[in-house]
Amino acid sequence: MSEREARNSGGSLQAGTVTVNDVQELMRRKEEIEAQIQANYDVLESQRGIGMNEPLVDSEGYPRSDVDLYQVRTARHNIICLQNDHKAVMKQVEEALHQLHARDKQKQAQDMAEAQKEAMRHKQGHSMSFSTPQGFAKVKSISPGSPASTAGLQVDDEIVEFGSVNSQNFHTLHNISTVVQHSEGKSLNVVVIRRGEQHQLRLVPTRLEWEETYWGKDLCSSFTWSIWCSV
Repeated sequence: MSEREARNSGGSLQAGTVTVNDVQELMRRKEEIEAQIQANYDVLESQRGIGMNEPLVDSEGYPRSDVDLYQVRTARHNIICLQNDHKAVMKQVEEALHQLHARDKQKQAQDMAEAQKEAMRHKQGHSMSFSTPQGFAKVKSISPGSPASTAGLQVDDEIVEFGSVNSQNFHTLHNISTVVQHSEGKSLNVVVIRRGEQHQLRLVPTRLEWEETYWGKDLCSSFTWSIWCSV
């Protein structure tokens, strides 16, 4: 599209269709128009420095004979048309830059929103991965003065780990009994949840009595602790 066609068509660009290449093309057209304007001013300068407003008749009202009137009139006409074209192109440049800037801001906002969502997902995943594990059994009672009591076990502690037994591989209290039978005199790692906080204990059991009881509406495994341990 020529400068004149762009001006006559309104000189505007459709929203959302502007690219960097479009802006570069508009800037190229702008520079071409400016070069053409300067070339026509050079023509006027060559005619005894006559400008856009100097009279083309002498003091007696006759056409001036010291300048080429045709060249002067043509150059003046071209300058006026080219200045209008330049104004139209500058309007297009302004609109294009505004659209690009608005689109960049929108993209930045979208990218930031997506980054915040990703951070939230990462944070939630991180929180879930480090959330308090669920216990698979609950301490019902502990013999007073026993090494287990001295080690820090308390009633209502939820067992998360008992040696090699955890919530992933626990099936029945027989699993714990088996661990105890194979760990007499050896230090066992016991992890419990107490009032929402995780605690780690070390026990060396010699005997374990246990039973399964009902707790609430669900069948849960609970301990009747009578562990004689050396710690």
